[in-house]
Amino acid sequence: MSETLGKSFKDMFSGAVIFFVLKVTLISLGITAVLLWLVSDSLNSFVISYLTWIPWEWVQTSGAAVASIAISYMIFIIMISIVTSFLVEPLLIRLAKKHYPDVEVVGRPNISTSLLLSLKSAMTMFIIFIFTFPVMFIPLVGAVYMLWLWSILLKKPTIYDVSSLFINNEEEKRSKTKNLTMLAMIAAGFNYIPVLNIFSAVFAQILFLHKILENDI
Repeated sequence: MSETLGKSFKDMFSGAVIFFVLKVTLISLGITAVLLWLVSDSLNSFVISYLTWIPWEWVQTSGAAVASIAISYMIFIIMISIVTSFLVEPLLIRLAKKHYPDVEVVGRPNISTSLLLSLKSAMTMFIIFIFTFPVMFIPLVGAVYMLWLWSILLKKPTIYDVSSLFINNEEEKRSKTKNLTMLAMIAAGFNYIPVLNIFSAVFAQILFLHKILENDI
């Protein structure tokens, strides 16, 4: 674990990764802005109506404001994850060749499958969040809850993106990609840090790359 984290942190602040993240962020910001412009009124109405079960009006008002901001932020994080998954293949190959020169690229992620997995994970996370978001207001529990939600967004698409490049055996894939929820939660922790939050999705990709390939050295 420590070796995986060490290599991943070094890679994350390399020039190639920073350039990639900036490109992904600009694309994601544009998509998020358009989506929020299209659905902001409906989103605010849903949040306000959802919170009517709370008996105190001031809690409803402040809760609606916080929830709307959280949902907008979550849409942005979802877009970063999807765009990262769509564009990350050349970066992963470059990093793999840097650290593991003997590892061969044995396949390519299918774009439609990668996009579908990203959308399914995003929808799963978003639906769970919509119906359970009051949990995020519970001290400590709320922090872990958000990390778990973000790990849902990252885990399956990242496993597919990385393993499709370097593993063509399903049994080997299952063996090397099990129990990765904690790594996904570690990567998701960047979502709590302003500016560094844009690195969360690519950090998950890099973490999983090293975790999957480190035993092949």
